[in-house]
Amino acid sequence: MDESIPHPDFNKILFATDFSPNADRAFVFAVNMALRHAGSELHLLHVIPEPPAQFWKGYIYEVDEDVDARARREIDAKLAEAYRPRVPPGIRLEIAMRIGEAGHGIVEYAKEQGVDMVIIGRQGAGKVGKIFFGNVAERVVRKSPCPVLVIPPLKS
Repeated sequence: MDESIPHPDFNKILFATDFSPNADRAFVFAVNMALRHAGSELHLLHVIPEPPAQFWKGYIYEVDEDVDARARREIDAKLAEAYRPRVPPGIRLEIAMRIGEAGHGIVEYAKEQGVDMVIIGRQGAGKVGKIFFGNVAERVVRKSPCPVLVIPPLKS
């Protein structure tokens, strides 16, 4: 009887970033995972937080009607500057953005794209349940349709 565990193919790897130092550290893991799985796609995702109050959202759009387009251009430029030059040749790269709550946006993107693995950096700590992961990572781990690799911050 063969008791070996099959090694899954990770054809679509999602790296979600908030541009923090620990997200940058998680990016290295994402690139290494993509290199180990020849032919895989590396998806870079940033979720832009929506203003929590409807009042502010309405005000922002009154002041600047083109706020979404400008934010998307700025995030595209930041993703291209921070990550694109560090992706080795041969790795297919997809860059995406969403607007909303980060945990939800990451999970929905993973479902839409048929992602095989999510890689994210863990931030801060909070109450019980959040101490180990942080708000976004905890939500992604609970709701993700695929395995999630959570990269902890370096200890000081």
